[in-house]
Amino acid sequence: MDTERLRPATQPAAGAAPIDWETISETIRGALRTGSGPIDPDEMAGLAETLRGHIALLLIEARQRASQLGRGTIEAQQAAMRLGSIERQFRRPPASLPLCAHVQVQRLAQDCQWLLARHAVEARS
Repeated sequence: MDTERLRPATQPAAGAAPIDWETISETIRGALRTGSGPIDPDEMAGLAETLRGHIALLLIEARQRASQLGRGTIEAQQAAMRLGSIERQFRRPPASLPLCAHVQVQRLAQDCQWLLARHAVEARS
């Protein structure tokens, strides 16, 4: 997904932490590019921690917006399922094996990418 095309045209709501689009996008791109060579466990741990920080920030807004969806609607159920999946992945302890750590980082990057894209789309509406 090309998150650059979805850059929000608006600023976050008053009182909300600012979303640093550039930093989050660069972290996602870097995480998705990993794994073409030897997997560095320290790099994977650092990326996982950084992605968790971005996800924590984006989840706040995503939860708020999901709570505003009509109860029982398909959209509300889909959002709840995806957010639940992201939160479960977010809470998993860091993987200790290099390949498992790589897979975990890839998953966190995809979740972060989804949240960032959703933030951009919802910020425009």
